[in-house]
Amino acid sequence: MTGLLIGATFGAVFVLVNAGPPLSDVVVYLLRLAACLAAASVLAMWFVAARRGRPAEGRRPAEGRRPAMFGRGYLVVVAAEAVLLFGGLRMLAAWGRPEQANVAWVAFVVGVHFVALAPIWRDRSIAVPGALLTLLGAAGLVLASTAAVAWVPFVSGVLPGAVLLIGGVAFGRRALPPAH
Repeated sequence: MTGLLIGATFGAVFVLVNAGPPLSDVVVYLLRLAACLAAASVLAMWFVAARRGRPAEGRRPAEGRRPAMFGRGYLVVVAAEAVLLFGGLRMLAAWGRPEQANVAWVAFVVGVHFVALAPIWRDRSIAVPGALLTLLGAAGLVLASTAAVAWVPFVSGVLPGAVLLIGGVAFGRRALPPAH
């Protein structure tokens, strides 16, 4: 569940940073409140899992042995992610893309990172949110070239944040060990 906690934290940050105009102030407030509550619930589940004495890492892969979470494959994916993330942001700036395209690029790269980690960690459950983040990032990159550029932070920031938070809550509940 540690990975879920990290994902939920990033999800909350995506929502808190990107919820804003053109949404109304009331909607922005409700989105931010919901994001904080969802992240707090994942944190609470993490503590419950730790208290019940089960390693808080979620379901085990079918093979029975969990692969090393932070081994060579992980390091390769994270290194590639850093190069793509910062290189891509520089390229977007060099091409004169609107600032809103940056959040779309971040969502795209983070999504690809989850998809790439799924086979390395032998955990298909992270491929689905990864694919959704990748698609929402790509949609934002397309929107950044249109008159709807103001909606990019919602499409590629708030919605990916919601995906991470919903995934964190749903998978966190599934990963909780039963009460004794």
